[in-house]
Amino acid sequence: MTKTLQKGSKKLLNSWAFYDWANSVYSLVISSSIFPLYFGFIFPKDGPDLEFLGMLFKPTSLISYVTAFAFLTVAILSPLLSGIADYVGKKKRFMQFFCYLGAFSCIGLYWFSEENIYFGVVCFYFGLIGFWGSLVYYNSYLPDIAYKEQQDSLSAKGYSLGYIGSVLLLLICLYLVLGKEGGEALDAMRLSFVLTGIWWLLFSQYTFYYLPKGNHSKQKVTREILFNGFKELKKVQKQLFHNIRLERYLVAFFVYSMAVQTVMLVATYFGEQEINWATDSEKTTGLIISILVIQLVAVAGAYMTSKLAAEFGNIKTLLFINIIWAIICVFAFFVTEPIHFYITAAFVGIVMGGIQSLSRSTYSKFLPETEDTASYFSFYDVAEKIGIVIGMGIFATIDQISGSMRNAIVFLTLFFIIGVFLLLRVPKK
Repeated sequence: MTKTLQKGSKKLLNSWAFYDWANSVYSLVISSSIFPLYFGFIFPKDGPDLEFLGMLFKPTSLISYVTAFAFLTVAILSPLLSGIADYVGKKKRFMQFFCYLGAFSCIGLYWFSEENIYFGVVCFYFGLIGFWGSLVYYNSYLPDIAYKEQQDSLSAKGYSLGYIGSVLLLLICLYLVLGKEGGEALDAMRLSFVLTGIWWLLFSQYTFYYLPKGNHSKQKVTREILFNGFKELKKVQKQLFHNIRLERYLVAFFVYSMAVQTVMLVATYFGEQEINWATDSEKTTGLIISILVIQLVAVAGAYMTSKLAAEFGNIKTLLFINIIWAIICVFAFFVTEPIHFYITAAFVGIVMGGIQSLSRSTYSKFLPETEDTASYFSFYDVAEKIGIVIGMGIFATIDQISGSMRNAIVFLTLFFIIGVFLLLRVPKK
């Protein structure tokens, strides 16, 4: 039986941060690189519409709808499940369930094809739910295992490990894919999905071995406890309204995170459609290089942001990062050549790693003393997920009406500017 480690112990902190190493391969291989390329090959832009549930969809529209629906599912379920997890003291079991759901769904993507569209869509849907659902519990462990003075650096360490681990697996996948054509290339991409699931399953075991189960409660899941999730939601909502600093910070986070997550989700598609690539081969290689640049630079960005926060404070650092994001969105309107896209990708990497890491640890610091950390972090995650749905909806609408992703990117500047003003309203105490 595993010995319970003390809060703040190095082994416990390292095991928590290592889950970023385990699960970040999903966001890079499946969300950002190999899967979008695979999807584009089997469903080309000039191909026919797909029939799904009795309706016709453009392939990219279908995958966007599935993505939005998955985020909505997590946003609805996470407050309920988080309240239950805290109440019955089985937070780790819930985290494991979503981890395994996501990992096996990645493996299931091996059979994603035009002939097997329903199974593939289901695997893509549950892969998203597994990834984001496990993060609800993963994030909620931060104030449980680390003291406030440790949380900024530990959060940065987690993101950094995630960037490094995901890049390592991506390089392995690229070794399998590059140099192959046709069916061989598609088979190599499908194998990459299997490797992603296995990586996630294998390395998460180190985290699960040392993480505590949760609060010491012997309660069992009953019908009453199912409704307890909604009670927890109402309780946290009331406490948020009485905590001005936490409430104002969460509103600011909701606004600027809406833009951050949207940029991250559409970056690959923007590069594919709006940049003047000489050939399709240059486009594929260039997009992959850009993704690698973002991931590697984000490691330095997360640590640099942690140091700035220690020197100037979390809110001031977040203000500075939001201003940089706004400048990047304006600059993106004029980006046309590959070299410009690479430079933009590097700056995105710096502020992407920083804003994600510092936003998580800042929220953790502002929490009141409580054992129901999962319920509080479910609010954080719900804000992020609903923001993604709204942000993607606004982006897609502007893109559809204006016919240009550039106009949509520039519009996102507004959310960063509003985020700056909202952060200025967050009191120091």
